[in-house]
Amino acid sequence: MQQKGELISFRPDIKVVDCTIRDGGLVNNFYFDDEFVKDLYKTNAAAGVDYMEFGYKASKDLFDVNEFGKWKFCDEQDIRDIVGDNDTDMKISVMADVGRTDYKKDIIPKKDSVIDMIRIATYVNTIPAAVEMINYCADMGYETTINIMAVSTAQESELDLALDLLSKSKADVIYLVDSYGSLYPEQIRRYADKYIKVAEAAGKKVGIHAHNNQQLAFANTIEACAFGVSYLDATMSGMGRGAGNCYMELLLGFLRNPKYSLNPVLKFIENRILPLKKSGVVWGCDVQYMLTGQQNQHPRTAIAFTADKREDYFTFYQSVLDRE
Repeated sequence: MQQKGELISFRPDIKVVDCTIRDGGLVNNFYFDDEFVKDLYKTNAAAGVDYMEFGYKASKDLFDVNEFGKWKFCDEQDIRDIVGDNDTDMKISVMADVGRTDYKKDIIPKKDSVIDMIRIATYVNTIPAAVEMINYCADMGYETTINIMAVSTAQESELDLALDLLSKSKADVIYLVDSYGSLYPEQIRRYADKYIKVAEAAGKKVGIHAHNNQQLAFANTIEACAFGVSYLDATMSGMGRGAGNCYMELLLGFLRNPKYSLNPVLKFIENRILPLKKSGVVWGCDVQYMLTGQQNQHPRTAIAFTADKREDYFTFYQSVLDRE
């Protein structure tokens, strides 16, 4: 474990996870064309990224396939059309939400899949169902992570119980997730210490997934890294729901590990991300996201504010305060 307060040096346990298609897909309903995804796959491989998350394994009984792009569902053949047999050092991951994935039907045995890791997303009140999913996926041969969402709203006792249950599961990594972008670095330190103590005792690693509502996603990610968190989520130019995520270009530049290369990422931003923004796809920190983040609220109201092209920040802030 990295000693608290030490400067970052080379750590072989660090894994960079690109979530551009999955978290970014929440911005455009997962309508990425194959060339965009192929370019991102090649970029991540060339940049030394350790895992690329393709999207969700959502149930087609719950979500209309006509309303979402295919990366909402991540069918095996769709991924293989991009990666073939994935003859790179980079691993492939997908996310499965508790209650939104028909995992016994849609997650096939690892020996038949090009996917390496299944990431289970849950809230503290659905931990038992999450453990069932984790153990199932592990028994199918996959690496597994558990991402506890919205921990900033969880009671301490609930989180302690959740971590205890997860420590006894077959999850390889337990994720600290700042869903609302409301946490500050000093809070991240406290959470990281709590998670790491539980995880290390059980032979597991800890990851972080940060949102950028207060422009702290990068700061919180490297703070967690400095205290021993290993799996670091990022997206190209921070593309993700609402205010977005930790910027991949910031993270790779910070790590200063010769394993990682910034050049392919910069080319991808120039050739793919900038045109995507110019086409009207919107994400990134703005006043409305800052306000929901400061008040530790889900950004759905800020997302609606953005979609409506509103600029009445004062009025919006009063509505945010009224929800307290």
